[in-house]
Amino acid sequence: MSQATREPRTKRTLRKAPFVVITAFLLLWLIGVATGEPARVLEQALQVCLSCIGIG
Repeated sequence: MSQATREPRTKRTLRKAPFVVITAFLLLWLIGVATGEPARVLEQALQVCLSCIGIG
C-alpha cells in the first residue's frame, strides 16, 4: 500500500472577516451602552407589558 503524499502547509492564513464583524459588534455595543439604550429598551418593554395587561 502506498500512502498518499500531502504537501505540508507552510503558512496558515487567518480569516479577517470574523475579526471585523466582532470588532464592529463591540463598537456598536459600546456606543449603545454609552447612550443609555438598555434603559430605554427596558422602559419600553415595561410600557408594553403594562398596556398588555390593561394597567398602562
